[in-house]
Amino acid sequence: MVNRQTAKNKAMFLMAACALLWSLGGIFIKLISWHPLLIAGGRSLIAAAVLGGYMAVKKVPVKVSRYSVGAGISLCACFLLFVAANKLTTAANAIVLQYTAPIFILIVSAVFFRDPLKKREVLAVLGTVAGMVLFFFDQLSPGNIFGNMMAILAGAFLGTMFTLVGKAGGDDSVRMSGILFSHLLTALIGIPAGLPGTASCTGAEMGYILVLGVLQLGIPYVLYALASRDCPPLACSLIGMLEPLLNPVWVLIFAGEVPGVFALAGACVIIGVVTWWCIADGKAQKET
Repeated sequence: MVNRQTAKNKAMFLMAACALLWSLGGIFIKLISWHPLLIAGGRSLIAAAVLGGYMAVKKVPVKVSRYSVGAGISLCACFLLFVAANKLTTAANAIVLQYTAPIFILIVSAVFFRDPLKKREVLAVLGTVAGMVLFFFDQLSPGNIFGNMMAILAGAFLGTMFTLVGKAGGDDSVRMSGILFSHLLTALIGIPAGLPGTASCTGAEMGYILVLGVLQLGIPYVLYALASRDCPPLACSLIGMLEPLLNPVWVLIFAGEVPGVFALAGACVIIGVVTWWCIADGKAQKET
């Protein structure tokens, strides 16, 4: 019993470290002047090397299936849209709107897989939509509106990825293969598409892209794979909430970017609704 609790505590610590590293994305994306597609492609190329190396060392097989390929395409779209959203709107808007992914999991499951929605899930969807609407009362310039929309689409594709991986069962190789495919596809699309729109490249920016690839994407997904073995799904979901909470903090401290009042209100609504849904869903599964 003690060993099991120790393993659980260690897994929760790894998940917290994972969320902390994920939260670095906003500030380093802001600090790089490159085209958004080149940033997305560059960091994914490095992350693919990290994840591929881990899979080789641990002998995790690469599996090509409709679930892993579909997850890879969905996560690739999420990566491209999220980086672009960070350049067009505030980091707070981008990360919180992407964090609507759990709600899109419910929608995708209901529409494409005919999974029935429970009452609490309908309430969660409605509450999240209300939170998203608040974001569009702030900073009504065309760029910010477009950035908000891209962040919402990033959340939709992220939710699609989680749904596809979930339908594949508890096969770690499918999940990790999907993530690897997403990084490779993002690099193949982003680097050639973003190079023509990038005017300069400094040594500092090369360092920032290395941080994004290794610390913000590569290592966290390895930590997540390790944490998910002993950390309950509910705990993973709730600890993962550190990312949308910390991401805007780093950008505020190091770039001076301040979210608007309505955006902050929308963030509180979305994070509150998603947290409530995670807790309610966890309790329901435990009772079942």
